[in-house]
Amino acid sequence: MTMSVIFILIIIFLALAAIFSSGIKREFLQEGGDMMKKAYVYLVLFATLMMSIGGSVAAFMAITDIVAPSPYYQTYEEFRQGGAKFENNNTDNMSEDEIMTRYQAMVEGERERQISRAKNSLIKSLGWIVIPLPVFLLFQRKLVREEL
Repeated sequence: MTMSVIFILIIIFLALAAIFSSGIKREFLQEGGDMMKKAYVYLVLFATLMMSIGGSVAAFMAITDIVAPSPYYQTYEEFRQGGAKFENNNTDNMSEDEIMTRYQAMVEGERERQISRAKNSLIKSLGWIVIPLPVFLLFQRKLVREEL
């Protein structure tokens, strides 16, 4: 599941919990209040755990992109024959070494851009771990205290 789907499910569950808790009669709340509280705690635990797992998977994928970015798709031959965009648009006056140097610079630039995007993605993924984790720990402690 993607993180956005999980987020939407969390919102739906919280909205349903709010609707049920506001629409239930007072007697039922007194009798079944503990059950609703426990269900709410388990729901929050599940949602925050899923968010943390999704963030962990996305962080791992970003780390792999940093360590081993995908190779540049254009070959040197394609670059030399027509894919090259030079300032003067005249490749006849350029030596093979100059064309190779520009190709290598373009490949290295693309590699650096991929690594930069992966670092950005890693930071975003860490947010999906760091933000729900304290909520998970707080509700887990609350559940343990209630069971004792």
